[in-house]
Amino acid sequence: MSYKSLSEEKLAAWSEAFRASRADVVASNASVQNGLLSAAADHKALQSLPYTFSIDLTQGSMTNQKSSGRCWLFAALNTFRYEIIKKYNLKDFELSQNYLFFYDKVERANYYLENMITLIDEPITGRLFTFLNHDPMGDGGQWDMMANLVRKYGVVPKNVYPDSANSIASRFPNQYLVSLLHQDTILLRKAHKEGRTEDELRQMKETMMQDVYRILCISYGEPPRTFDLTMTDKNGGVIREFGIDGKTFFSKYVDLDLDSFISLIHSPTEDKPYSRTYTVKYLGNVAEGKPVRYLNLPMEVLKEAAIRQLKDGHPVWFGSDCHCFVSKNHAVFDREASGVEKLLGITYTLSKGERLDYGDSAMNHAMVFLGVNLDAEGKPDRWRVENSWGTESGPIGGYYIASDSWFDDNVFQIAVDKKYLDPAIADLLTQPMIELEPWDPMGTLAR
Repeated sequence: MSYKSLSEEKLAAWSEAFRASRADVVASNASVQNGLLSAAADHKALQSLPYTFSIDLTQGSMTNQKSSGRCWLFAALNTFRYEIIKKYNLKDFELSQNYLFFYDKVERANYYLENMITLIDEPITGRLFTFLNHDPMGDGGQWDMMANLVRKYGVVPKNVYPDSANSIASRFPNQYLVSLLHQDTILLRKAHKEGRTEDELRQMKETMMQDVYRILCISYGEPPRTFDLTMTDKNGGVIREFGIDGKTFFSKYVDLDLDSFISLIHSPTEDKPYSRTYTVKYLGNVAEGKPVRYLNLPMEVLKEAAIRQLKDGHPVWFGSDCHCFVSKNHAVFDREASGVEKLLGITYTLSKGERLDYGDSAMNHAMVFLGVNLDAEGKPDRWRVENSWGTESGPIGGYYIASDSWFDDNVFQIAVDKKYLDPAIADLLTQPMIELEPWDPMGTLAR
């Protein structure tokens, strides 16, 4: 294979052309001093996205995942706490993200070791082993993975089990746990070569998991088995309960049927025909839990279901590419408002399907729709977004605005109650799931 290098003459010509362009020089000055996103923001386009909505749900105070990848848990728990705040007339309330985070790490370590036993003869240089072994303790997750955790452990108030220094900055606990799991995998493989049975390997795994649990307790604190509950409503009324556990709390105070929720995706790629259900191989956390399940549908169906759920007074969890055409200083997701193409003098022509196929885009952040604005014809033109980046993110207390066109291009998944789907669409959920490869872009949010 031969390569052709860049010549000094070409570089000099490009430099001369750049310096001769007044627009490029001005753009460079603005970008270098203020950052690309701040310099690019289109103020006229920003003004076309007012922070008013015809359907608007009032939420509690803004949450903050800080330096962790727990967005999927924050977004889900934000939908749950909304139900509690509304039902019990509370001024504010927050659920413990650390609680589900702890148990996700426990379950994820077990899930990884179970996979390593199942794949004990898989070559370590193969794509599958390399992929699964790369980062088995990542912070990301999916709606169905959250649901498996809640079914098994429930939820607890944040004041019962608050964040730790390691849950808000999870890099180093993850790093040392991954090294431990890699070491455990080597021990399991050596034992297999020595002739140990699968049952014996699982006995080894139990000892390994005890170390995992101990390290997680050191890092995050041990979660409570039971707790005493006190909630005060806006009128001063007090709700008290003693010795309650997480599963009872979820059943009694959140009272959502997680089995009724389904993940709808919009993946307009040739390998995923619409109206079919999909899962991703080796994507999960709770061994023997329900698999991650997606139903791929046209975007119009996702929007209709989201609007129905919002109209009925319930938030909508969604997964998106939050890095694409965002103006963080203005808390806006919109291609025109970001102004990046104008600043760079480039027009991106990739379709949504092409972006997925070529690794240009994928789900990387979960948030919540708390509202939508419908125009005179009843069509959505902008969406109200609850983020989990704290109150300092943007000028409107951490909330964001997403244009409807941004929704089209960058929202890949929503979780909605099946009752908001047309019966014919809901019937599609009964078909067998098509298995996608572990590295499929529909699994990226969980990595």
